[in-house]
Amino acid sequence: MTDSPTYGFDTLQIHAGARPDPATGARQVPIYQTTAYVFRDADHAAALFNLQEVGYIYSRLTNPTIAALQERIATLEGGAGGVCCSSGHAAQLMALFPLMGPGLNIVASSRLYGGTITQFSQTIKRFGWSATFVDMDDHEAVAAAIDDNTRAIFCETIANPGGHITDIRAIADVADAAGIPLIVDNTTATPYLCRPIELGATLVVHSTTKYLTGNGTVMGGCVVDSGKFDWTANDKFPSLSQPEPAYHGLTFAETFGPLAFTFHGIAIGLRDLGMTMNPQAAHYTLCGIETLSLRMERHVENAMKISAWLENDPRVDYVTYAGLPSSPYQHLVEKVCPRGAGALFTIAVKGGYDSCVKLVDSLEIFSHVANLGDARSLIIHSASTTHRQLSPEQQEAAGAGPNIVRLSIGIEDANDLIADLDQALAKATA
Repeated sequence: MTDSPTYGFDTLQIHAGARPDPATGARQVPIYQTTAYVFRDADHAAALFNLQEVGYIYSRLTNPTIAALQERIATLEGGAGGVCCSSGHAAQLMALFPLMGPGLNIVASSRLYGGTITQFSQTIKRFGWSATFVDMDDHEAVAAAIDDNTRAIFCETIANPGGHITDIRAIADVADAAGIPLIVDNTTATPYLCRPIELGATLVVHSTTKYLTGNGTVMGGCVVDSGKFDWTANDKFPSLSQPEPAYHGLTFAETFGPLAFTFHGIAIGLRDLGMTMNPQAAHYTLCGIETLSLRMERHVENAMKISAWLENDPRVDYVTYAGLPSSPYQHLVEKVCPRGAGALFTIAVKGGYDSCVKLVDSLEIFSHVANLGDARSLIIHSASTTHRQLSPEQQEAAGAGPNIVRLSIGIEDANDLIADLDQALAKATA
């Protein structure tokens, strides 16, 4: 199939990156369960290793099943290329790796998944990197947090756990003024609800574990490059704009143009960090993406109905779903996520911490798991789990206080989900 902008999303989510297998005619993308690939001859092998020819060398770097997934996600996001890896956390490091160095920093949203906050506030210090956390609603504060050592801004389209929507265009303008890339985690929105590159993002990262796969079976991550950032405009990004010693002085930006970041992610990132996706995981995710638009429509429909019911329930203090008319982020839905505000949000339960724990333990359809974006409805008390490592101040800033539970609304019958919440809230607040 020749990918074209004339094809609609529903067509591309099935066909992009997928071609009949040339050897067998198999219509579904095969699982290429192999570690290595036979070279035609010595010259062919040398050309591949010298990045003079594109092909398959070793499955830590490239694999046909994973390549199909990379092409599909990049196409759906409107990017120039993509690199898949072992998890969403791996994708975040893969996105930062070509940009960073000792003494450099990023400006990150204070509303992020708890594991991301820990990765940025603690783990990356071991590389000599650092992060400054800022409320992305305050665009002037974001700009003020940037200094000469800042190399990127990082945010989520729909923030986990609260479901707050980021004004990506406004933050992209701040990044452009500073000459640095904007990295957007689009996991909770997916390219069906939002295409951050069209709003000015440079890089898009995903935990493919979530909505893209959609069935809670396999881990994965992806980095999509817009192909629009000029890495040679200043001297801030030498990994891309300066000669690379490991490839005899090749300069990625000069040699690969719009695909510079993508090729660096494979030839350097996967080669040296080794955070490789396995081909079976790629196959499961390819299958999941085929129904992405259908699932997201039901996710949003259910989330609207359930959040409205919860907002009117006297046992609930408030609901953070951006799709509600009462939400301070409702005005950004049409601008950022015109097909809906996703299916992730939090509720504040009357009775605080103890009532939240009892609610989680009393549900029957909702699953108590540390995941989101499943076809099944999920719930978690973030303060005692995913955000447990954070200080009370960080938990509050992230929207994960002790009286908060996070809901990931699935695609079940919405009335059944409401009935389940109703009986559990009765027990939790009795």
